[in-house]
Amino acid sequence: MDVLRTADGRFAGLPGYDFEPSYATVSGTDSVALRMHYIDVGPRDAPVALLLHGEPSWSYLYRKMIPPLLDARMRVVAPDHIGFGRSDKPGDVSYYTYARHVEWCSSLLRSLDLHDVTLFCQDWGGPIGLSLVAGADGRFTAVLAANTILPTARNPPDGEVDGWPGQVIEAWMETARCAAELPVGAIVQEVTTTELPADVVAAYDAPFPDESYKAGVRAFPQIIPVAETDPGARHNREVWRFLESFEKPFLTAFSDSDPTTAAWASVFRERIPGARNLAHATVRGGHFLQEDSAPELAALIVRLHYDSNSLCS
Repeated sequence: MDVLRTADGRFAGLPGYDFEPSYATVSGTDSVALRMHYIDVGPRDAPVALLLHGEPSWSYLYRKMIPPLLDARMRVVAPDHIGFGRSDKPGDVSYYTYARHVEWCSSLLRSLDLHDVTLFCQDWGGPIGLSLVAGADGRFTAVLAANTILPTARNPPDGEVDGWPGQVIEAWMETARCAAELPVGAIVQEVTTTELPADVVAAYDAPFPDESYKAGVRAFPQIIPVAETDPGARHNREVWRFLESFEKPFLTAFSDSDPTTAAWASVFRERIPGARNLAHATVRGGHFLQEDSAPELAALIVRLHYDSNSLCS
């Protein structure tokens, strides 16, 4: 299996993204060692904000949220999933699995020995991040979930949500699998309400010099559990069993213009004990609300960690 690594020069001079790169060697149960990139800024003894991106973005998505978190004296860790950003990119689409993504992020979490962590997760950062919370032996103190899902592919009323956007998901899966080209920057712009400058759109494309680097991008949609027998569905049912007894603060901040995930906000609020009696937020923006409402999201993370009482309804 070829493992591609994007040249450093591709990341030079990206607007708003001047963070020093950090790298860790991660591996899963197959023991294949890969280099995972992450941003790690702020005091090492400070509470941690762990920011997990989804599909097809990378840690560049968080460039506007990081400075206010640093101003609040938090340590910020923002990884690039394997296959994205400055992380290694295995060239075989079939190599990417949900389980491996969780293993890679778990490996990073252990390597950095993070504690007192507030998780911010969006898109695929949600299922992966919530899997970390379920298996991290108390490392996490709070969760802020935004425009994300945790599907088990069960139909209502036993399932998670009425109006499961199956056709939208399946169309995106087909596009990712079959399209001759996946213009990552244009995809981000399409589901963001803010008009992004051309150099920002280009920055989202920076990790991917050509289509051979996008195996991870093409793979992510394919591992969404759309059938109850999918491996990810069983895993997510186990994560749900944990979350249904999770009493630490669990806040949702979904956007006002992302119909694909909107119904899931109430699912998290109703099923997770830690979400009860909190004043959940609706913020301006599309699917990638980090581009649309970064200051508001950063403020919610700070309040969630330092003063969850201020978020009580």
